[in-house]
Amino acid sequence: MEIKELVGYYVNDTSQTLDVSFRLITDNEDTIRTDQINLDDAESFGLNLEDNNNDPFDSDDDDYFAEMIRSYESDFEVDEDELVSFLNEYYLVNPKKLPKPELF
Repeated sequence: MEIKELVGYYVNDTSQTLDVSFRLITDNEDTIRTDQINLDDAESFGLNLEDNNNDPFDSDDDDYFAEMIRSYESDFEVDEDELVSFLNEYYLVNPKKLPKPELF
């Protein structure tokens, strides 16, 4: 089991989950796997989640609307190589949590 492609990810601060979509080497191009991983679990595996703190009221930028748009983006930044490494380790340790492939 090895991640071939990270399709997308989102750190959901509200639900405290890491939402990921990916493909394994054994998956074909018309399938995708999606999962929600608890942020505490991700951090316990050593995944570094940097808080960008996109607070529009904490900026000196005059463009209020640009700041509001940025505030809806994820407050966390994740290195994609580190994320793939984490996912490979996470599913190696927890093989029963590996999501089944779905049609994309």
